[in-house]
Amino acid sequence: MTRQKTSHIFTKIALKPLNTNLFNIVLLSIFLTIGSCKIFGQDISKKKKTIPSTEQSKKAVATPNSKNQPSTLVVSNTDTIKKDSIPKKVLLDAKIKYNATDYVKIEQKKKLITLYNKAELYHTDTELKSGIIVLNYETNEVLAGRIKDSMGKPSQYPNFKQAENVIEPDSIRFNFKSKKALIWNSRTDQGEFKVKAVLTKKENDSVYFLKGARFTTSKDVDNPEYYFQTSKVKIIPGKKVVTGLTNMVIANVPTPIALPFAFFPMSKETSVSGILLPSYNDSNNRGFSLQNGGYYFALSDHYDLTVLGDYYTNGSYAMRFESSYAKRYSYRGNLNFRFENLINSERGYPDYSKQNIYNLQWSHSKDSKGSPNSSFSASVNMGSSKYYQQSINQSNIGSNLNNTLTSSVSYSKFFPATVGSRLSLSATHSQNTQTSEINMTLPDLQYSVDRIYPFVGKDGVKKGFFKNINLLYNLVGKNSFVTTDSLFFSKQMFDNAKIGMQHSIPLSTNFKVFKYFSASTAMNYNEVWTLKTIKRYYDKDQSEVIDETINGFDAFRTYNFSSSLGTTIYGTFNFKPDKKIKSIRHVMRPSLSYGYTPSFEKYYDTYATDASGTMTKDYTRFEGGVFGAPSNNNSNILGFDLSNTFEAKITDPDSTKVDPKKIMLLNNLNFSTSYDINADGKTTLAWAPVRVSGGTLLFKDKLNMNFGATLDPYAIDNAGNRINVYNINNGGSLFRMTSANMTLNYSISSKDADEKEKEGKNKEGQRNGGRDDDLFGRNTIDNIRGRSQFEDEDEDATDKISEFFASKLPWDMTLAYSLTYSNINRESKITGNSLMVSANGDLTPKWKVGVSTGYDFVLNGVTYTQLRFERDLLSWRMDFNWQPFGDQANWSFFIGIKSGILSDIKYDKRSVSNR
Repeated sequence: MTRQKTSHIFTKIALKPLNTNLFNIVLLSIFLTIGSCKIFGQDISKKKKTIPSTEQSKKAVATPNSKNQPSTLVVSNTDTIKKDSIPKKVLLDAKIKYNATDYVKIEQKKKLITLYNKAELYHTDTELKSGIIVLNYETNEVLAGRIKDSMGKPSQYPNFKQAENVIEPDSIRFNFKSKKALIWNSRTDQGEFKVKAVLTKKENDSVYFLKGARFTTSKDVDNPEYYFQTSKVKIIPGKKVVTGLTNMVIANVPTPIALPFAFFPMSKETSVSGILLPSYNDSNNRGFSLQNGGYYFALSDHYDLTVLGDYYTNGSYAMRFESSYAKRYSYRGNLNFRFENLINSERGYPDYSKQNIYNLQWSHSKDSKGSPNSSFSASVNMGSSKYYQQSINQSNIGSNLNNTLTSSVSYSKFFPATVGSRLSLSATHSQNTQTSEINMTLPDLQYSVDRIYPFVGKDGVKKGFFKNINLLYNLVGKNSFVTTDSLFFSKQMFDNAKIGMQHSIPLSTNFKVFKYFSASTAMNYNEVWTLKTIKRYYDKDQSEVIDETINGFDAFRTYNFSSSLGTTIYGTFNFKPDKKIKSIRHVMRPSLSYGYTPSFEKYYDTYATDASGTMTKDYTRFEGGVFGAPSNNNSNILGFDLSNTFEAKITDPDSTKVDPKKIMLLNNLNFSTSYDINADGKTTLAWAPVRVSGGTLLFKDKLNMNFGATLDPYAIDNAGNRINVYNINNGGSLFRMTSANMTLNYSISSKDADEKEKEGKNKEGQRNGGRDDDLFGRNTIDNIRGRSQFEDEDEDATDKISEFFASKLPWDMTLAYSLTYSNINRESKITGNSLMVSANGDLTPKWKVGVSTGYDFVLNGVTYTQLRFERDLLSWRMDFNWQPFGDQANWSFFIGIKSGILSDIKYDKRSVSNR
């Protein structure tokens, strides 16, 4: 066996040096033979049994394949020769699949496989595509590179993908076992960054070292408009990027902007905590400032927190806390709180002042999928009445012009049963920013039981007077406050609260009369509970009438009756067949109603109005209650209503269509008035003014027109009071127009086919109390968060620009006109007459402009005006906003990187008005 083993080795080696001389062959044979015998002799002395012959092991074999079909490489678990009875480790522990267009070359001696032209190689989670791939399946190394095309240019660059990481270099050398790699001129995406490096060393699956690297958010990593140049970079995919000395380069020109090191989080989570850099500004009466600096806390996957602050050198400061939260299939919302300590001028100067203002905003919505039988929603906007006018960091024109802040928080629950019921709890808030008056209800309780039909049979048919009789039960409880800014949530506010509860049971039915008339009748019973009443008397010591509050339970009960009768009348007016207008259809819906409420004098008392006690007046102790007070007047009123719609059929402009086209002439034209049967002609007049209202859409539904007027049949005296004399009998017309109004809204754009073009344009401005359009301008505070002032467009739109781009310039325009007439006291004048316009357009594919302005013809002045300019700088964005007129005149300039991860690299300059 010794000779057999030795000769086997000798023969194998002796076949190689065929061209060497005899001396070298003999010398080499002696040394190899001696070495082999010694090693083998040591093995024999330790063995007790002879080594049985083994079957020939499988060598690396590439399974044959047809062209363009993947081949499979299988590696055995044993070597051909056993040494020291220790089995050799497997180098490749999984199959390798490969493919190439031109050829696949296998070299058994060199353990190489060469793939050429559109080469592909797959191993576990690794994919490699390139022009040429050379695999050494003995050392587990693969080398991939480019090839030249027919024009002699490099093509088919390597594309290396491992798990979710993709690299596109010029060439790559990779080891399957150690997972290490050397990559030349690599290109890869890391989060929002595109990275290119001269040389990349892949240490393992989670660490990369780059040399001569540059990274950018530009789409073109080979020719970016800006990039960050650094000599050393460490990348942990999906987690972070750490660099050494980093220099910012713009248009291939190095800038003085440099950092000794940089850290960029690349977490796959929704967001990462980090510092928010402030912007610099200055003000004439507050000094220099740093605004919107702070920190962003990514607290969890469900909620976050942003803390922002402003500081002025005269001592003014502001703090803002903003939080967003969401849970899928459950709820979502955001909560913002803003506080500002405002100091004007300097202490000791006559214009020095100091005040605190605040604003709280909260919006919340619940997904109905989470709990179908309950809901919770919130829309809160409350705070100091002058916040939007005086804030040092607020540029929302629509909010500045808003005179009312409203809030609502509500919860509702449905209780399913044979007779279902609903419970609702809410809190409401209404605040007048001009008078600082606040009306608040906390809480507002409502409970109702579903409609019950007591006379319906087992068949469930509700037909006729009796079977349609139904009743409900409603419970309403309120705790109402009326206060001001200075007393908000103070003890006095709660002491003046109005508390009450109302029970109502309406009983109603409906039925047909003479086949064509629909009749309904109803009776309603109300019972009101209150915890506060008043006692009114004349105080001789103070010489005035005093209302003394009486705390304690009290109640009153009322009832009323109502009925109505209505029908629908159709009329069609046909024209000659050769006319363009074929017919006009008129639909009338007249309605006659009657309501009766008796007098509840039993709840009334009398009080003296002077010290003698001879002059008395009636009052009820329930005056000022949250649900009002019972009436001591008998109410007996007839109501008249008439609604109209007009439609036309015209010849369709499309000659291929046979049927005429329907168009709407008037969406609605309504008349309403009432007659008081119990009117005495002195304190009360019989006829109420006639109210006329209507609206329609014109010019292919682009023009929305609404109008209204009030027509009074009675004349007025010299003091402007209505008198019991018809206006026509007083030398006038049948009706005296006391007021009228008309509004027109017209919107056109280059994208009229897109009905959702303006949807969601200014949601934040609307939430702050502004308009949902941009007639008052747009919210320039968005620059702080790096959002564009214009609608987001298709990112590839700029790539589709033709040579003559002027053939398509997107634009849109909105016009609004308002006219108000007043003639209550024969003043006969126009009290409101204004025209507003907003227009946006693209001067070029990269330049956008916009304007919002208007003119008040009564005050003869320009309304709030905003000019907007924006330049798309590919990876950067620049815009300028200017409000040149009014107390809120200001301007802002912004330039910064679009990417959210680099949003702090910006220049944001904003003027601060002297408020």
